[in-house]
This record gives sequence, C-alpha cells and structure tokens, in this order.
Amino acid sequence: MKMAPIHRRMQACSFFRPILLHTGQHYDEKMSSTFFVELGLPQPDVYLGVGSGTHAEQTAAILVKVEKFLLQEMPDLIIVVGDVNSTVAASLAAVKLRIPVAHVEAGLRSFDRSMPEEINRILTDSIADYLFVTEQSGLDNLKNEGIPDDRVFFVGNCMIDSLAEHLEKAAALDTLRQFSLTPQAYALMTLHRPSNVDSRENMKKIFCALQEIQSDMPIIFPIHPRTRKMLTVLDLDDDMEKMSNIRLTEPLGYLSFLNLMSQAKLIVTDSGGIQEETTFLKIPCLTLRENTERPVTSELGTNQLVGMEPENILAGYKRAMNGFAEKSQIPPLWDGLASKRIIDILQR
Repeated sequence: MKMAPIHRRMQACSFFRPILLHTGQHYDEKMSSTFFVELGLPQPDVYLGVGSGTHAEQTAAILVKVEKFLLQEMPDLIIVVGDVNSTVAASLAAVKLRIPVAHVEAGLRSFDRSMPEEINRILTDSIADYLFVTEQSGLDNLKNEGIPDDRVFFVGNCMIDSLAEHLEKAAALDTLRQFSLTPQAYALMTLHRPSNVDSRENMKKIFCALQEIQSDMPIIFPIHPRTRKMLTVLDLDDDMEKMSNIRLTEPLGYLSFLNLMSQAKLIVTDSGGIQEETTFLKIPCLTLRENTERPVTSELGTNQLVGMEPENILAGYKRAMNGFAEKSQIPPLWDGLASKRIIDILQR
C-alpha cells in the first residue's frame, strides 16, 4: 500500500526506471499477491521468495539475496518502506555497497524496543540518505536522534495515497451484502501481533472484552494465518466459538477490507497502518497495544490506545460509541499527494 503510489508515479516519469523487488517476506497468497493485483502493481521484476523463519534467518536471507541483486544491477537508489525485516536488510545491503537509501515512513517510534519493528525503524533511519516522514512526531524523533535536517523531508502518508485512490472502487463492492451486514452496525477486527496472539493470558483478557462488544454488534474478524494457528496452540478455539457474533473469515483483499472498514461503526486492531487509515476515514479505532509509533492518530485522529485489560478496552468502547471520533482531524499532508512530493524531491 505504501509502495504502489510511488511506483506508479515513477513509471509515469521518464526520469526514473523503477525496478520492483519483492523479497517474499509476506508470502501468503491472500496477504501479498492479491494486493499487487488490487493496487494496480505489476508483477515484481525480482522475486526473492524468502518466506518465513526466525527474525535472524529471514533478515540474513534477505540481506544475502538483495546484495546479489544489487551487485548485478547497481541501481542509483534503493527505496524501502515501513519497518519490516525486508526494510532493514535491504537498506543494510545497499549502504554497504554505497548505494543511497530512501526510507518511506521514517522517524516513527513506539519507544518499545521489545518490538522487532522498532529496532528495524531505528537501524534503517540511522543509515538512510533520504528520510520521508509522515507526521510531526517523526520530525521530532529524527531531530532528537541527531539526523541532519537536510536528509529529512515531511511529505505525508503514502498509505493514505493508496486509500484515497481506491476508496471509490472499494465502495462499489458488495462485501457488506456477502456478510449480511448493515452500514454502521458492525465492528471490524484484526489481531496479529505476537505480544497479543502468542499469549494465552492476553488473549483471554481481550476475549473478555470482546464478549461484551459482540453482544452489541457483530464483529467481522478476517483472521491472520498465524493468529488462527495460535488459537489452536493456546487451546482457545472453544473460547472463540462461544462468541457466536464474532464471524471469522479468511484474510481479505485490500479492496474488500477497505469496503468493510469504511462502513464500520468500530475498528478493533493491533495494526499500525489501520490506526492511520481509520483516522483518515474518521472511524473510531481501539488499538490493543500499550503504545503506538503513530501518536498523531491519537492526538488528532480517531485512535484510542486501550491495551489488553478488559476494563480499559470497554472504557474505550464506551467513549467510541459516545462520539469520540466526532472531534477528530485528518493530520497535515494526509491528502493523497505524499508520493508526488517524494518523486519531486528525488527528481530534484
């Protein structure tokens, strides 16, 4: 979602010759290749097929394979997005070969070093040449870390570029009819972070709050493959089945998920990107985490950090149902033009 608008603008500009490299870190059919089709991305020019593994195995495999490609191609620039293992491994491979790196979504910090993504963010920003920032906190964090101002650019949010571009197309789908839903009368949920789904204690706490929410409205739950596995590993399948108004589905494509999200009464998630998307859409969002690397979503947007304690989740739910999102604002430069600003800066 972050790379698609950048790639599209690069293709439309004769100044650039973009090569799209997919590491294969996200390898599930419905969670990767489907997104390429729906976002209008071409098939990758290079597919490394890294797949799953421990953080060390995955990062090492990406580092080795990206380096081989870079040695063959020697590009003028490598662009990386976000905070996954591919981000830091590709950046490191490029920097060692003295190839400039541009990091899209730079400067975000949760200040929680138990999160692998936080380590990836810090390391990537420390070696990148161009740091493209989505919100004010990113500017502040990079300044505090001593990153020179001439490497930092406040451009807005490429996730919002994709969302704004595809909102009309998503609205034309009949996803609500498929699930027998009424607009503004259901919740949509995602859960995938290990701190939640790998802990039986935390999942039981979350289920305690969900029990009450699902008694008020149906909850649609497109379940991540890893989360589905952990329900069985942690012996929580029966607990889930007892909540009859939570409807588990297979992972959804980008457009179907956007259709559901844009018409929901409430979003429950532990995702970073969904905090941003719900802020733009002005949909109330409960984030089941103790911290966020995207503070603007809580400061200006519709997001509430509620953690995993049932009483906190339900207090956030009550605020959301009482109009919490009505006073929200869309953050500066979240206007669908972030990718244009990035291309303009790189061309200069």
